[in-house]
Amino acid sequence: MSSHREAPEISKDPVADSSDLYAFVSPDRPDSVTLIANYVPLQLPASGPNFFEFGDDVRYEIHIDNDGDGHPDVTYRFEFRTEITNQNSFLYNTGPIESLDSKNWNRRQFYRLTRITDGREHVLAHKLPCPPCNVGPLSIPKYNDLVRQATFKLSTGEKVFAGQRADGFFVDLGAIFDLGTLRPFQQLHVAGKKLFKTEGEPVNAVDRMNVHSIAVQVPLSKVRRKANRYGAGDRASTIGVWTTASRQQVRVLGDRVAADSAVGPWTQVSRLGNPLFNEVIVPMSKKDLWNTLPPTEDKRFARFVEQPELAALLPVLYPGVFPNLDALNKSKKPRADLLAILLTGIPSGLIDGFTNLTGEVQADMLRLNTAIKPSSKPNQFGLLGGDLAGFPNGRRVVDDVVSIALRAVAGVTVPLVDKKFKPDAAAGAVTPGLSAADVTAPFLRDFPFLGTPYDGFNNPAAANS
Repeated sequence: MSSHREAPEISKDPVADSSDLYAFVSPDRPDSVTLIANYVPLQLPASGPNFFEFGDDVRYEIHIDNDGDGHPDVTYRFEFRTEITNQNSFLYNTGPIESLDSKNWNRRQFYRLTRITDGREHVLAHKLPCPPCNVGPLSIPKYNDLVRQATFKLSTGEKVFAGQRADGFFVDLGAIFDLGTLRPFQQLHVAGKKLFKTEGEPVNAVDRMNVHSIAVQVPLSKVRRKANRYGAGDRASTIGVWTTASRQQVRVLGDRVAADSAVGPWTQVSRLGNPLFNEVIVPMSKKDLWNTLPPTEDKRFARFVEQPELAALLPVLYPGVFPNLDALNKSKKPRADLLAILLTGIPSGLIDGFTNLTGEVQADMLRLNTAIKPSSKPNQFGLLGGDLAGFPNGRRVVDDVVSIALRAVAGVTVPLVDKKFKPDAAAGAVTPGLSAADVTAPFLRDFPFLGTPYDGFNNPAAANS
């Protein structure tokens, strides 16, 4: 999955587990960028009496680097607090919730939003309410009304939302992690030769599951670097984005927690930039370490990008299908194309009219050239489909990042840096066979873009779907 349960330790701490990150120029407001970070993955709608929520003891942050050094220049920090209305009830709600201040709603969450610019903190809001979880139609007759009430336009220009949404990621998880099995709807033939055996229709493993999203829509003027300091052009328009979750350290003295534990320093426990980076690139022995490090340390992992394990596996899993990739692997030539896509950005001159280069610092960030306008007809394969506004130029909710990543690893992007290399015929057709249409909850046309969360009443058997 994009980053659901991607490392051993964070899989035990779902409240702090970042599952997906999105960054794109807003189609509903092209003078702004939308940033969405999802946490608390794999939520079954049929829950209760304790429903999913953000952690009061977790600090959630979305970071923006606008000068290419891998350090955050702008950070949006979300800190949550839970309040119980009726101390004597075991219920989440005792009647219909028709407004965010309903007396029937027993367990409510609020958050403080802080913007940090060059180390200076500015609290933008002190007590913004989250909407409730989507319990069911009797408990919440008009859920979308509550979402609108919980979406705030701040005096500083940002629009913000924090709360439950439908998981918009799509992946045939059971197939991919069964030794890389691909089962598209139709058998794939290239030059008359069957390449992949159909094993049934692909299944979106995270469909009808929910997540908790922190989302902020920011005017471009607040995220771009100053032209008079860094110069004009694409470099001034490109930003790097990642999200982190942190917990406070606790000291244990003997068999008791130290009295001063509550004031311990904050420690990063989760990180996400590009989808699938920690999941597929970083080896198992280093995944927990990667989650604790800043992007400036990603040079430690460059060798795993240069020679990705998945690229070596494809010719083994599909004998005779990827001969050119196999030869490239055996040459031990570093994958400069993947280094550019994942760690530095794509320099100008490789793709007509496009660059999202941030510089020489190797850092895993979603790189977004904010000068590229939103597409009127987004192509799910992003840059590989000729759509300059799509992944790996940022990431939109409809982008098929699994197929894009598989095709890049399979060699489709090698000609960007080596004109003599000819990708295998199968490389441009590799796909698990899913698209945004395989997400049951429709995406929204405007902020916060992810669909209405699935309710427990109408989705009681989601775990068995």
